[in-house]
Amino acid sequence: MFKIFTSGAVVNFILVIVGGLVGMLLKKGIPERIQQTLMYAMALCVLFIGVTGLFEENINTLIVIISSAFGAVIGQAIDLDGLVNRLSEKIESKFKKGQDESGKIAEGFATATLLFCVGAMTVVGSINSGISGDNTTLYSKSLIDCISAAVFASSMGLGVVLSSVAVLIIEGGLTLIATVVQPVLTTRVIAHMSVIGSLLIIAISLNMLKVTKIKVMNIIPAIFLPILFCLFM
Repeated sequence: MFKIFTSGAVVNFILVIVGGLVGMLLKKGIPERIQQTLMYAMALCVLFIGVTGLFEENINTLIVIISSAFGAVIGQAIDLDGLVNRLSEKIESKFKKGQDESGKIAEGFATATLLFCVGAMTVVGSINSGISGDNTTLYSKSLIDCISAAVFASSMGLGVVLSSVAVLIIEGGLTLIATVVQPVLTTRVIAHMSVIGSLLIIAISLNMLKVTKIKVMNIIPAIFLPILFCLFM
């Protein structure tokens, strides 16, 4: 457990909070039309991040398809999206009384959590931290997330700051898991996890651009299934 607090995960946790709080302070000084345009610009950046993460070597398309299908079934059965929204609504009722746009915290939490916790830098950085103690990747990611948190929090508010908890849990958890299942987390497994994560990031960007209304949280389990399927395929 101590390893969580000596890894890059805690740095990422702190910088997301800092960036989010700065963004919330700037919110009053940014006109709504600029916030909207900024959100579209960030959505395109998120799309770019997702697309560039698809080009991994040694990928079995069948594993990606099966993992995504089973992950979606598991996530829908659990209804992760519903759980996140209900939790966010409770938080919203306590901290955001009088807010006109309902679900803002849920949107901010879900969007920021997926953006900060899904992708090659999260997986590879956490694994490097756990296996070799090298936090370079997570430190670089922390700086990017800090800037992104400021931008997103300026329009989405408190939900972005709360996503810092998910960052600590997920990255810290992956760091600890890496020390236990090091032989299983091969380069091939990591590549498949990163590709599925990148697909979900693309889905996030499409939601941000208001092209789709995909419940991305319900597909999150798919990211971890390559650990199982790569053993048999």
